[in-house]
Amino acid sequence: MTPTPASDSHGRAFPAAGRYPVLALTYVVLKPLLWLVDKAGYSERLWAVLVRQMRQRLLAGHDFGDYLPTEHDVVVCTYPKCGTNWAMQIAYQIAMRGHGEFAHIHDVVPWPDFARQDLVIPLSDDTARNAAPTGLRVIKTHLAWDRIPYTPQARYICVIRDPKDTFVSFYHFVREVMFGPLMPSVPVWLRLCFSDAALFVWEEHFQSYWKERQLPNLLMLTFEDMQADLPQTVRTIAAFLTVELTADEFELVCEKSAFAYMKRLGDKFAPPALTPWSSPNRQTIRRGASGGSAELLSPEQQRFIDAQCKAGLARLGSDFPFDTVWGEASSDAAHPHRQDEQMNRSD
Repeated sequence: MTPTPASDSHGRAFPAAGRYPVLALTYVVLKPLLWLVDKAGYSERLWAVLVRQMRQRLLAGHDFGDYLPTEHDVVVCTYPKCGTNWAMQIAYQIAMRGHGEFAHIHDVVPWPDFARQDLVIPLSDDTARNAAPTGLRVIKTHLAWDRIPYTPQARYICVIRDPKDTFVSFYHFVREVMFGPLMPSVPVWLRLCFSDAALFVWEEHFQSYWKERQLPNLLMLTFEDMQADLPQTVRTIAAFLTVELTADEFELVCEKSAFAYMKRLGDKFAPPALTPWSSPNRQTIRRGASGGSAELLSPEQQRFIDAQCKAGLARLGSDFPFDTVWGEASSDAAHPHRQDEQMNRSD
């Protein structure tokens, strides 16, 4: 059975009739106004107020409700822009033994914490699970561990990523789908991301999973190791899900989980066009690379992110070896598998 699309609104959510009037208002009124606010030195203060309001709306009652994951559920848990679509695609293709097809990823993968539930398949819809030869279905969430219902029968996959690369990817994403030409400057957004106005608090989200890493049904992966060895990542996730793939199925899963394949089908993973400046050809899969934060950040800004993340983890009593994995002491380019080695040593 082919899953029924949750909505035909992916890519067409913003009313076409309202697009040009809003764009005119943006460029004629709002953008010049924000320029004046910036020149007056109030830009960061204004954006802090706006982002706090956004956070309240994002976190207002959007979660799993009374749903308890079952042995059929594979919950992909990530901080935003840490390889979410990639992990979902791998898990979904394994569940479908390489034969997964969909018009949009959220026609087969529920996202319970998304504010627009009319654009995603609901948790209560078993179509994707019934269509899978393995009986598995994938669920996406950006919630911290303590907001996710835990059951020992379900499987949970958490992907973590260098927060410097995460910031760069998140900046491009937010500009594309939320603020467009109104997007604040990199310095302003950087300070906001590490203030009490942050949309998501990185260290709290990270540590909520890290402290649970010993659970047998929680698999923690690094984006960097996924990129370094995709076939091994597929083997690891398949073994975690107790799915034995044939050689042909394995090759098919690897092919459909490759960066080039997913980028070519970018519209199947793209967020809905909720703003008038969302491009019809927008790509949520941008580079699929690690260690490229210098494209947007100065060395001083990179060090700022490292320092903020380390201080946040220290405040929470975390034993994660940040410097070795992602900080200045890291040598991931020469040792692409060092992340997992260090994570295992910290157990």
